[in-house]
Amino acid sequence: MFTVAESLIASAYNLNAVVLGAMIAVYACIIGYLGMRGFRKTRNNQDYLLAGRSVNPFVMAMSYGAAFISTSALVGFGGIAGQFGMGLMWLVFMNIAFGIVVAFIWFGHRTRSIGVALDAKTFPEFIGRRFQSERMKYFIAAVIFVFIPLYSSVVLISGARFLQEVMGVPYGWALVVFGSVVAVYVIFGGLKGVMYVDALMGSIMIGGMLLLITMCYVRLGGIIPAHEKLTEMSALVAQRLPQEYILGHRGWTVMPEFNSVWWWTLVSSLMLGVGIGALAQPQLAVRFMTVKSGRELNRAVLVGSIFILCTAGAAYMTGALSNVFFFHPEIGVGNSTPQLAIEAAGGNPDVIIPMFIREALPPVVLYLFSLTMLSAAMSTLSSLFHVAGSSLGNDICGEFCKTPERSMTVSRCGVTVGILLSVFFAIILPPGVVARGTSIFFGICAAAFLPAYAASLYWKRATAAGVWAGMVAGTLSSVFGLLFLHRKESALLGVCRFIFGKDVLIQSHPWPVVDPFVYSLPLSIIALVVVSLLTSPPEKSHVDKLFEKR
Repeated sequence: MFTVAESLIASAYNLNAVVLGAMIAVYACIIGYLGMRGFRKTRNNQDYLLAGRSVNPFVMAMSYGAAFISTSALVGFGGIAGQFGMGLMWLVFMNIAFGIVVAFIWFGHRTRSIGVALDAKTFPEFIGRRFQSERMKYFIAAVIFVFIPLYSSVVLISGARFLQEVMGVPYGWALVVFGSVVAVYVIFGGLKGVMYVDALMGSIMIGGMLLLITMCYVRLGGIIPAHEKLTEMSALVAQRLPQEYILGHRGWTVMPEFNSVWWWTLVSSLMLGVGIGALAQPQLAVRFMTVKSGRELNRAVLVGSIFILCTAGAAYMTGALSNVFFFHPEIGVGNSTPQLAIEAAGGNPDVIIPMFIREALPPVVLYLFSLTMLSAAMSTLSSLFHVAGSSLGNDICGEFCKTPERSMTVSRCGVTVGILLSVFFAIILPPGVVARGTSIFFGICAAAFLPAYAASLYWKRATAAGVWAGMVAGTLSSVFGLLFLHRKESALLGVCRFIFGKDVLIQSHPWPVVDPFVYSLPLSIIALVVVSLLTSPPEKSHVDKLFEKR
């Protein structure tokens, strides 16, 4: 016989289950409709790869932001903020300053206009045609196709961890569901389907993250009390955290100690690597070529900046403030033992945000916010899978495909291969890898592609030989740093220990914690400039035609 209390609990559970089911059904129907709309408007290879160059500026900005800010940012970097504090808010500034303002105004305009002149449909094709080198196009496409699964796998991991912690979905099933759903509308809808869905998901992400930070402050008693309590907790760093977690940590509302392990990680890997690395992301750069004119890009700057502030900013702030929630049982966490966020997460920063959401939000709000996290994961995954597929189908195999239709088919096969590789990496990668995997991908893209990309837009004297030198120098120095110099990756991969009997070649501080981006990007720039100046200038007719009226 049910008691009254048990009956009320059962009724509430059934109501929540009905609400969740209805929300997911509506969500799936809208995604299906947008994917079908993209499919019906995809008539040729240009539609599949560039959405017909006719995308609305709002759709473009929201799609760009949704592809930029994924669950790896919301869950992975939000968890890092929970571990180390609000110093990560500088990354929000870098994302807006470089990822939006510089990207749209200084890179976007020229990318769109020169891309039209070159009739380029992908990032590798853009660089290859700018420097009149098919082999360059193949090289860039191969690097993208090889490294994209690393980034997409950490996005998969962050989304799957959220479903595991919050919704109780087994981790393996979560990976399969994410990959399968995204595959459907990317494979059939092309970039039009991707951008339509991304615009919807970006709107959901803004609403969900604003709801999260609002609920966070409500649960913590207001903005000022929440920040005061977090500031007062600084002494707990030395008292409660193991030595390997401190790393220069001085509290959650101040920057870490200068020249400490965490300072170098925050500044070199996150602020510089991810902040500047956004400029050379192939899945983002291609969106500049989807709009009709430069005016659409100008209109998109404000939308993109607001998006970054509302999503990434809210996630990082919530991550840091989650320490107050977990350490003060009177707030309602339901745990009588005070814990810091990283303690509550069992040492894995990837589960801090999911745990906070599960404990802090009412069930109905929790389900609504689940759509936000699903949107963040699916929007970025769709962009990554699309660029991986286009790299294989258009850039690598395009010359062997006799018709655009066959090229589109190969692109769809590339999407499928990218998804399978991403799921495989998501299964084998270790815990706590989300933020680090993201910074690795952004750093490699910046070192390999950013000097070449900038030179293609602004330096007429740049030569194909110089660009080759820059890309090879950037790629090799990044890989060398990951294998032999940066402790986190070199110790994990074990190549340095196998060859030299130690985890890193240079053990004196700070080299084991300096991100490879710090030296690989300058080496790439130097190689490009020096070799370009030492080789014959490019054909004037080709360059002048591209740069006139740009």
